[in-house]
Amino acid sequence: MKWNRIIVAIFVLMTIGLQVRLWIGEGSIAHVSGLRMEVNRQTGENERKQGRNELLKAEVIDLRDGLEAIEAKARSELGFIKEGEIFFLLLED
Repeated sequence: MKWNRIIVAIFVLMTIGLQVRLWIGEGSIAHVSGLRMEVNRQTGENERKQGRNELLKAEVIDLRDGLEAIEAKARSELGFIKEGEIFFLLLED
């Protein structure tokens, strides 16, 4: 009879220990769920950055290979004009 109680007590303690591990602390359901959310967030961020990198890579290739791209960038971003061109600035009221 004494051994039965000891065995039952051991099984109860093991069950409690496993339940605590399942619900609390590292490796718990909540912890794993949080890690999955973090992985999904990071994956989205990586995809956005990959798209940005592709655009920058294409821009670098254009700038390296063609003077037209450099000229277009200088005109649009820096306001450059060619020699002999006339610049008009239209102001709105």
